[in-house]
Amino acid sequence: MSAIAVIAIFDIGKTNKKLFLFDENYKVVFEKSERFNEINDEDGDVCENLDSLRLFVFDSLCEAFRMKQFRIKAINFSTYGASLVYIDEGGKPLAPLYNYLKPYPSELSDQFYSKYEGKEKFSLKTASPILGSLNSGLQLYRLKTQKPQIFRKVKFALHLPQYLSFLLTGKSYSDITSIGCHTVFWDFEQNRYHEWVQREGVALKLPPITPSDSAHPVVFPGNNYKVGVGLHDSSAALIPYLVSFGDPFVLISTGTWCISLNPFNSSQLTQIELDNDCLSYLQYKGKPVKASRLFSGFEHEQQVARIAAYFNEDISKYRTVVFDAKFTKKIKNDESLPENQNGRGQPDFASEDLSTFKNDIEAYHQLITDLIDKQVVSTAQVLKGGSVKRIFVDGGFSKNRVYMHMLAAAFPEIEIYAASMAQASALGAALSIHHQWNPGAIPKDIIQLNYFSSRETITL
Repeated sequence: MSAIAVIAIFDIGKTNKKLFLFDENYKVVFEKSERFNEINDEDGDVCENLDSLRLFVFDSLCEAFRMKQFRIKAINFSTYGASLVYIDEGGKPLAPLYNYLKPYPSELSDQFYSKYEGKEKFSLKTASPILGSLNSGLQLYRLKTQKPQIFRKVKFALHLPQYLSFLLTGKSYSDITSIGCHTVFWDFEQNRYHEWVQREGVALKLPPITPSDSAHPVVFPGNNYKVGVGLHDSSAALIPYLVSFGDPFVLISTGTWCISLNPFNSSQLTQIELDNDCLSYLQYKGKPVKASRLFSGFEHEQQVARIAAYFNEDISKYRTVVFDAKFTKKIKNDESLPENQNGRGQPDFASEDLSTFKNDIEAYHQLITDLIDKQVVSTAQVLKGGSVKRIFVDGGFSKNRVYMHMLAAAFPEIEIYAASMAQASALGAALSIHHQWNPGAIPKDIIQLNYFSSRETITL
């Protein structure tokens, strides 16, 4: 029996590190997952264990190559963003992989923004809300300012996906999906690096940009597989939709954060959008994507625990609540944007007196109603000025029938679909270099859709 041709994808999250093998029909034929403990940087802040991550990549590949039933034709990477690896001339890391949640010195932040037009103008140009270490460009600026002896030794600063690719190819590249996502590196008005990158001497530390759909030979002689340059996981998760649907759509990617993504809206950010957690980033073809986000997944988790405790119910009950219209109020599809969107700060439902509800199911419906009210405002920011006729929802809330029915009621003029697929970020990384390894056409069934209305659900 001949070996199955596959692509190997490393999908690296903050918690789970995974290897997937996809066949030519993009079905998962093998997967492996590991967790390892974080370590501390020189300041005592937790950070990724870069040595463990490097060993995971090499050990997992060795295991995959030993499985004679598979023939690896390509490798790519999808990882979390806002994380830089600083390598020297020999390719060795010079510093820890600093956590993007590491506190950023306020005086250093103020110093930086005062040099470059102030926070408001700079944030608009770079489509980057002020997020401290989550702005990876500021991490590099911090290294230059506070650790100049290390900065001088840096050959290249690589975002994490590109570092993992470097381990196999020995080649250093920058990728637009990492550069263009709240990094403060990119000037969206000029469609190039912001002037600060040159003025601060940072440009010399950034390797050349290479297309996200490119792949390169490995450093090991005698091998004929290719390696992609790696992708930021948020951009990778959008790719299956981009290759499957040509008409304008919005994707609401749900998890801890609920992020509304419109790859057909390239309008410049306004100050009010930026203030309300809206941003732009670059997808794998280099086009801008308008995005807005809410902390809804976290809010849902916290408030479900409160409901379960008050009504003395098992928390697992709320995974399969049946939608009941009698518990819902009218949800208004109001596209007017308030001065301060309610996506941050104290959740509305947290102030509800649970004793006013007849039972836990009524309370749960009210929680979802409140979340949908805010989701409408958030998603409306990326819908403006377009002709979107479909909204796809993936992630945790796509399996929540109460949420999906209410979302359909909130957008009666738009088709609402719950979407599901195997490992969206990993699949996107595989699809991005499809032409580099796969002779077949991209299958039409990589995404499964369920259509929702306020009255009925139809399985497609």
